[in-house]
Amino acid sequence: MARKKTIPEGNIDLKLLNWLNDTSLFNQNQGLQRLPLYIKQNLKHSLRDYQFSAIYNLDAVEKLDKKDDPYNQLMFYMATGSGKTDIMAAIILYMYQAHDYQYFLFTTSTTAVVNKTIDNFTNVVSPKYLYKDPIVIDSQRIAIKAVSEFPITPEKNTIYLKFTGIQQLSNDINSPRENSITEESLRKHKIVILADEAHHFNVGTRSKSEDTTNKNWEALLDRIRDLNPKNQQLEFTATIDLHNPDIYHKYQKKIIAQYDLSKFIDNGYSKQVYRLQANNSDKDKMLNAVLLSQYRKRIAKNMDISDFKPVILFKSNTIEVSREINERFLTMIDSLTAESLQSFVQSQNRSTQSEALGLAYKYWLNQDFGATVAELKRDFQEFTTINANDSKKKDIIDNESVARKLNTLESPENPIRSVFAVAKLSEGWDVLNLYDIVRIGEKNIKPNDTNAEAQLIGRGARYNPFIYKGEKSYTRRFDDRKPEIQLLERLYYHTINNPQYLENLRKSLDAINLPVNEDTKYKIYPAKVKNSFKQTNTYKHGNVYINKVEVVPEDHYDSIQKYGFDSDTTEPIDMISATTERKIDTGADKENRSSFPIVNAVVFNNPEDKTLIRTAVSFNPFYRFESLKKQCPTLTSVREFLTSNNWLGHAVVRVRVANGHHLTPQERLTAVEKYLLRVQNVLVNNFQRSKGTNQFEKVAVNEVIRDYDKRVGDSFNDPKADIIGRHEMKGKDWYAYDYAIVDQLEMDFINRISGEIPNFQKKYDQIYLLRIDERNTDFKLHDFGESVYRYEGYMPDFIMYLRNEDYIYQIYMEPKGPAFVEKDRWKEELLERIDPNNIMILEDNNDIKLFGVKFYVEVKGKQDTHRMFPELREKGLLADN
Repeated sequence: MARKKTIPEGNIDLKLLNWLNDTSLFNQNQGLQRLPLYIKQNLKHSLRDYQFSAIYNLDAVEKLDKKDDPYNQLMFYMATGSGKTDIMAAIILYMYQAHDYQYFLFTTSTTAVVNKTIDNFTNVVSPKYLYKDPIVIDSQRIAIKAVSEFPITPEKNTIYLKFTGIQQLSNDINSPRENSITEESLRKHKIVILADEAHHFNVGTRSKSEDTTNKNWEALLDRIRDLNPKNQQLEFTATIDLHNPDIYHKYQKKIIAQYDLSKFIDNGYSKQVYRLQANNSDKDKMLNAVLLSQYRKRIAKNMDISDFKPVILFKSNTIEVSREINERFLTMIDSLTAESLQSFVQSQNRSTQSEALGLAYKYWLNQDFGATVAELKRDFQEFTTINANDSKKKDIIDNESVARKLNTLESPENPIRSVFAVAKLSEGWDVLNLYDIVRIGEKNIKPNDTNAEAQLIGRGARYNPFIYKGEKSYTRRFDDRKPEIQLLERLYYHTINNPQYLENLRKSLDAINLPVNEDTKYKIYPAKVKNSFKQTNTYKHGNVYINKVEVVPEDHYDSIQKYGFDSDTTEPIDMISATTERKIDTGADKENRSSFPIVNAVVFNNPEDKTLIRTAVSFNPFYRFESLKKQCPTLTSVREFLTSNNWLGHAVVRVRVANGHHLTPQERLTAVEKYLLRVQNVLVNNFQRSKGTNQFEKVAVNEVIRDYDKRVGDSFNDPKADIIGRHEMKGKDWYAYDYAIVDQLEMDFINRISGEIPNFQKKYDQIYLLRIDERNTDFKLHDFGESVYRYEGYMPDFIMYLRNEDYIYQIYMEPKGPAFVEKDRWKEELLERIDPNNIMILEDNNDIKLFGVKFYVEVKGKQDTHRMFPELREKGLLADN
């Protein structure tokens, strides 16, 4: 049998989407440059940038002069959990207000999704209702009514929604009956079809041998769409096989929004996903998952995060296995004793390679095992467990006896901590507090099995917006915190150890662009301080230096510069809507946005721009005086903030645009709004902070230079990585550690230092390069100076420690990748300010001289492009060759 041809990744060209992303081609249509108030003021949730982009693209297509059949069927290709229903809610308001549509037909393949969506759009008392109550447009209250059939004459100010499963819709159309929609009744109205989980509706296109029922569903929607020339079909899916030639050719001119899982995760809107591989028995895997889950709950409690309830899904291949495992689980928990749990944790701790489980074991070994067992028996019992098994012909959540519990798992009143199921939860299950998926059984290793599992992992990765320090976040906020705290934002998939299964899983994850981190295949690279260095006076009695900080008083904040914001040098606002094409295997951006021109959108002291500025300010409640005054205590009025040269009086809003593009008034307004948001973030984040001084105080070398371990992880299915290696430094007495645990740029820098050692030896009798461990968070430099205000700390990568008979010199050094040079320019400027003429050392010692130098940068193989080493020679710190 001949193998079916597929479309290679590099040949996929979404023509309509690419055209939409080129603003220069349709700016004459005056498309949406900001979200209309009738949408913004009536949605419960604020739309994210990518959601607004979806509405933006729809508006551009709707305004085409020659809109014909190819554009009456459009697709939104959006990741699971990215808020497709929020986009639908906005679309309903948009199509009603902008294009006079009052009839909307929502359909999908799963009855449970239909029921859930009815709540989302019509049940004002549901916590998942998507609109504000009441809906008001142009001072008129708008009603949304769920109907079984569309009325012949619609009422004014009313939106009608027909919710139906695709099978029921098929029955209604093909077997007409009283009080149901018919082909004839639909023909009388222009309608918008909202087709969710739309990959079920293109089976006829996908294959000639697929299920006949699904092919009929595709044809049914085609028939309904063709009943009226003004009908439109808007499809939504997270799953579409564009490598299938038939699917690709059908949808390459229909996809108007694309936001895949890799972008969703990279942008912080979901949990990070980790694969935890285990060779353990099913019983041991279950107990490990329980210990990890309960450890998360303890972490949340210790951080004062209330109502944090992590849920485990135990997923089996068959109903029989799932029910048996459910019983064994309850028996296992019931039979736990302090002695048996302690023995299990001690045994597992000796052999685990998992970072997550290692953290959990370490924690539990320091707890009272008797109290722990009692807690586990309370939290994991029959009352807190649900068995959600189904037949293969019916979705789990169609079962009303379990649907309520499954759909309210986040609720503090819902006691469920563990769910047992067969793999049927890939659609229609909106759980946010799922943190562990445990695969039970090792029988199935077929690609179709892993495809379903990949979808399940993607759904489980949805972010859980818990409240921390009084604030709820919808994006990750702990990526830079300790690994144990990051567990609150990680989903762990506990897999089996079967080579064929793992290879299929890897392919399935790649197919939906879902990056998964590896929890088991990581290396711990130790770096130990050399014994020879420990014997030196430098290590025993020497010091390194950081500058003191001081609290900034309120009356200090009398200008925008005092908040660390330079209106002259701030980055231009990107107004290019062309999406960057990213190769999944390298993560490389093919488009160099820096090549696009930068233009002035608005100049604050230009009288002609004042109306536009006032309009932008009116849209943001932060810029009402009572709010602004809280962050700017020296301010006397909003007018002063907008016109005084101490604030925004001389600000210029610069934007990056496509070549040849001229900004429309709407685009200029959008640019000012984005600029004001940028200013708002600066004011909020940098008020009442500590700032650096030019007074440097000592820290003992042996407190900073200590043995450390560097964890270097692997990605399960993402070969791109910044490779960190362990390089032996034997024979290099000037390097304080036995190994350099560094990336390639840092190693190039060290090698360059190595080549200059003979020139250093001409001036100094003691030479040491000190690597500052990134976990030593107390050793930071802080920006200082009269007109420079950056409040975050900065830890240099290296200190060069030099001594001769007259002085001790310390030079702060930093290798920097070219992608980060501009972003971290303030750090380079801070280093340049560190000079004996600019600073004071807080000790009675005139023998210390501190210097900072420019970054060490490599660009396309060319070394030291910022001329760090010539600068060392210019300052007399390094002898000539």
